[in-house]
Amino acid sequence: MRRRLIALLALLVAASPVAALAASTDVADLKGGTYVLDPKHTHVTARVLHFGVAYFLVRFDTKTGTFTYDPDHPEAAHVEASVDTGSLDANGDFSSKFAEEFLAATKFPKMTFVSTEIHKGAGGAGTMTGNLTLRGVTRPVTFDVAFVGVGRNPLPPFNAIAGFTATVKIKRSDFGSDFLNNGLVGDEVAITIDAEFDRK
Repeated sequence: MRRRLIALLALLVAASPVAALAASTDVADLKGGTYVLDPKHTHVTARVLHFGVAYFLVRFDTKTGTFTYDPDHPEAAHVEASVDTGSLDANGDFSSKFAEEFLAATKFPKMTFVSTEIHKGAGGAGTMTGNLTLRGVTRPVTFDVAFVGVGRNPLPPFNAIAGFTATVKIKRSDFGSDFLNNGLVGDEVAITIDAEFDRK
């Protein structure tokens, strides 16, 4: 049964005219409109120094986001995103405990970002400044953003898709997170977002 399903999907892809449309890494091919985050193909990870000797990586499993884009005015793009702090996955049985101790997830269930300024750089690079709210504290942060590509999903509904990578470093103490902020767990947190969006 599984082989038949895979064969059917392969046939659909081969028969679809959009299957011949290759993805583009040229940001000029990014069409205007509203794009919605695809959570299944998006990863939000954070890296922090552990015991002063190695980096520890965690991820957030529940996230949403949108952005609007006008190719004639890329600087007017607007991004809004949200992460459920309780969805922290710390690679073990302590995930929910860490979500409470570091992020106060019950009291502050959302970490949000709203862009305020976009600067286009060379090629598909640029910066995105906005307000990050974590643990009830809102501060401006600036992400380095790289355009990855744009194309079409070869499966129904054959919608346009686009991908970006965004990175930023913050100090968790700036947002009131001081648990184990004594050298056991680093204060600086490097956040990486590998995001895929569907055009609506």
